[in-house]
Amino acid sequence: MRQLLLRAARAGVPLLLRGGPAHPGRARPSHSEPRGRDGRGEEEEEEMEGWQQLYPGHIPTSPLQKALLAAGSAVMALYDPYRHDMVAVLGETTGCLALPNLRDKMKNHPEGYRILQERPRIRLSTLDMAGLQGLPEGSLGREYVRFLEDNKVSPDTRMPPKFVDDEELAYVIQRYREVHDLMHTLLGMPTNMLGEVVVKWFEAIQTGLPMCVLGAAFGPARLSSRKLQVLATELVPWAIRSGLNSSCFLNVYYEQRWEQPVESLRAELGILPPPAVRV
Repeated sequence: MRQLLLRAARAGVPLLLRGGPAHPGRARPSHSEPRGRDGRGEEEEEEMEGWQQLYPGHIPTSPLQKALLAAGSAVMALYDPYRHDMVAVLGETTGCLALPNLRDKMKNHPEGYRILQERPRIRLSTLDMAGLQGLPEGSLGREYVRFLEDNKVSPDTRMPPKFVDDEELAYVIQRYREVHDLMHTLLGMPTNMLGEVVVKWFEAIQTGLPMCVLGAAFGPARLSSRKLQVLATELVPWAIRSGLNSSCFLNVYYEQRWEQPVESLRAELGILPPPAVRV
């Protein structure tokens, strides 16, 4: 299973999909299938007629294919939590209930609704990095850039969605991925395993995404006993309280808030000040 998933990830993941090509219309039927006039199997022709690529990179999948992808990506993500490609597949194939709920929260909020309409992206090509670096200390933009530099991460590493069968919901999960580093910034958490687990607890409460719940539940297995104690006594209770108390973080138009102080935005959202512990 691990080798199959590794090969699938390198090839764009669809190797796990029975009859599911990376691009509609390129499937190769088995030699035993009856073929149509163009050389495709009749059953395959009927299946592919219903396929429609809803956005660039979209790979239509059946419920069974999604279940197989979810199971395989869950195994790989638990084996290696830093396999962001597998984490991404898991989020897309298990978010069928949580994503519509998040979209509705955005639609029912003035700022969230505007985000859905305008579809902003957080990428190096859309960010004025020099301008953000020149903002005052403590501002969202300056602290976000500091986070990227200190942890040697880039917003361009976020994978585009592939398996979400709704164009608007695909944007919702893309937005979630692109503001993940801003959650680290607001919560004051680094990208080490302890910091990631804390952020996942907050995101699990906020989003209900099974991927976040699994990360929050199983991530601590890789922590030392000292860090587990800090997590259980200080960080998880704070993350849960903040997640329950805070308004939906997807309803913030961060690109228009760069100059706002981090402490001010935390207070506006309802995020409690981080505990004074070393993470």
